[in-house]
Amino acid sequence: QVQLAESGGGLVQAGGSLRLSCAASGRTFSNYDMAWFRQAPGKEREFVAAITWNGDNTYYAVSVKGRFTISRYNAKNTVYLQMNSLKPEDTAVYYCAATAMHTIVVVTTGYDYWGQGTQVTVSS
Repeated sequence: QVQLAESGGGLVQAGGSLRLSCAASGRTFSNYDMAWFRQAPGKEREFVAAITWNGDNTYYAVSVKGRFTISRYNAKNTVYLQMNSLKPEDTAVYYCAATAMHTIVVVTTGYDYWGQGTQVTVSS
């Protein structure tokens, strides 16, 4: 089992920045590829960004590419999502997820473990 706990969400004005963190505990963190998803009210959960177990490869949704950066620090069992130039449409609950597939996965069904989520609200 892997337990994931997100933090860092909050209220920010459009154009601002936030950094989300996801702390993992349980099994060896470096065995897992990690991702961030988000879910806005009334919408399905959607892929945001992913990073492979060793940090060598990353992948982003088109809507966030160039504004968001995913990174990880295996020694601290933590994955981050730096979000810049935030827009009101980025408002959602953000979830981190873990998979042992050792590849980039962009669908929710590919992930075995999920955190509880952290709310990000961007005001216009």
